[in-house]
Amino acid sequence: LAANFLMAQVIRGNHAGPGEQMVPTGDGHAVVAARPTGQAVVTGNGINYNGGPVLKGTVPIYIIWYGNWNGTGSNTPATVSLIEGFLSSTSLGGSGYEAINSTYGDNTGNVSGHLNFVQAVFDTGSQGTRLRNNKISAAINAQLTSGALPTDPNGVYLFISSSNVKENGFCTQFCGFHTRQTLNGADIKWSFIGNVDQCPNGCEIQSTGPNSPAPGVGGADGMANVISHETEEAISDPDLNAWFDASGQENADKCNFRFGPTQTAANGSQFNQTFGGHNWMIQTNWENSRG
Repeated sequence: LAANFLMAQVIRGNHAGPGEQMVPTGDGHAVVAARPTGQAVVTGNGINYNGGPVLKGTVPIYIIWYGNWNGTGSNTPATVSLIEGFLSSTSLGGSGYEAINSTYGDNTGNVSGHLNFVQAVFDTGSQGTRLRNNKISAAINAQLTSGALPTDPNGVYLFISSSNVKENGFCTQFCGFHTRQTLNGADIKWSFIGNVDQCPNGCEIQSTGPNSPAPGVGGADGMANVISHETEEAISDPDLNAWFDASGQENADKCNFRFGPTQTAANGSQFNQTFGGHNWMIQTNWENSRG
């Protein structure tokens, strides 16, 4: 069940550790001079198409809430509700921001940029509180084989862990990552998202976000930012062989922790997007059509 490759969002002001940020083809250097033959998209504009598929249509989002989400701080049902709402088709999934991804395509068409949260399950710790990638994939696979979640090769599965869970490399090398594996007989795209309140200096742009329940509790807002990064990469480069540049950076990597112009929320935090009835502080994304 071990994932043989992944693409990671590196921490602020740092670089990925060995093996955590590489060219998705695995060769470390080569970029194929391919061109999509579906809807017209630009190539060679700071990022290249490498022949693989993208996720089109409205992409279903499934969540495994791992660990203790009935705790304190940002490990609460309020965070669960906020993030699930954030991923709905009337929030991030239907936003102009997410439509930036429509500038990416493959041989049969373009990404729509539409996402929709479909279903979530809770796992209080079937693989313990110290994780490696093989334990994460085992936990996801168990949800698929049991039928608790559908086995959907056209969806993206988010494995979101609470603050009491440690994952090898999280907070020291990366804030989140996405990958693909054959699980329950299907090509499954999944992403790890840790509660970034574990490492606010490395994975949060601000300790208090626009949706924080109290000062210094910015985990939900910080996770929303990491989720935006990983989902836009998962739909434009789901099998790690579609869109990335010559150094192996996918579209969100090229804008990692860059936020552009901001406004000030009532609690003094900064935000740069408003949709789904909330303000958000989420990073920019590489617009392929204009570089």
